Amino acid sequence: MTRIALAQAAVREVTQKNGEIDWKAIAAKLPSEKTAQDKAKRSKLFNEFDPNGNGFLSLAEVDRGICDVLQLEGLFQCKPAIMRAFQAAKGVAKSNSKLGDDYVERSEFRLLMVYLKQYFELYEMFNKVDTSDDRRVSLDEFKAAVPLLERWGLKIEDAEAEFEKVDANTGGSILFDEFADWALKAHLQLLERDEH
Repeated sequence: MTRIALAQAAVREVTQKNGEIDWKAIAAKLPSEKTAQDKAKRSKLFNEFDPNGNGFLSLAEVDRGICDVLQLEGLFQCKPAIMRAFQAAKGVAKSNSKLGDDYVERSEFRLLMVYLKQYFELYEMFNKVDTSDDRRVSLDEFKAAVPLLERWGLKIEDAEAEFEKVDANTGGSILFDEFADWALKAHLQLLERDEH
């Protein structure tokens, strides 16, 4: 199964009848607000994600939790988004354990929920720009996506110059990590998010 087919399976799980991703459905499964209700949901989720009860979540446990606990098997296929969210959340809180910086602890779990939503959205954006399904965006794909990027809130006057800014490793194509870093700095938002 190709990456596009896997991503499409993920999207079908949380898609509205009009074909757009139902970001509210994703948000409902990833409680990240600072309310008592979301805090209680997160506490229960953390316990379910942490089957050995050691208070630390490995990347494998987060993967399993997304698939088995949240029952978002299709989003489980969005590995780059999960990896980025995990990396962003782990080690944020100061830990007395030497393992703390390598795992997500209970005090970082809310941030993991925030980052999962954010990186799933960025992954969907990246897939819309990466029309060749090769996990990288070429200059031609980037130029073709300028109208879409502008819908997401970014004005691009010189596509080639902007492409060079995004291509941080100067490899001649944009990888998901580079795209995500750039998009976060540019505060891009999917049009669908603005409509809710």
